[in-house]
Amino acid sequence: MSATAAHPLEGAPPEAMRQLEEHWGEEKTFRTFFTTVDHKRIGRRYLVTAGLFFGFAGVSAMVMRTQLAGPEAGIVSPQEYNQLFTMHGTAMIFLFSTPMLFGFGNFLVPLMVGARDMAFPG
Repeated sequence: MSATAAHPLEGAPPEAMRQLEEHWGEEKTFRTFFTTVDHKRIGRRYLVTAGLFFGFAGVSAMVMRTQLAGPEAGIVSPQEYNQLFTMHGTAMIFLFSTPMLFGFGNFLVPLMVGARDMAFPG
């Protein structure tokens, strides 16, 4: 498929588009928020969750930097500093970076390959 190829549904009659939307469409309810298979909605959830953990890891980084701003600042104890350091690294790798990459993958890959949805194990 070339970069200038038209979308398969481009120019479809409005009635066909309405039927497809009726069949593929999803209500925006609390239940469908957790049960959706729409790759864009799942990708956005990954990205929002990763953003929240980025904030959490950023707060721990600010506390560590405040502790290091001056000699014997006394903001946190050496044991608490070590715990913050470990939690910051863990949060940034496993709770931010990985979900952020999965979020972009879920959101963008089906759009790039022209798929309607992402293939999920059933």
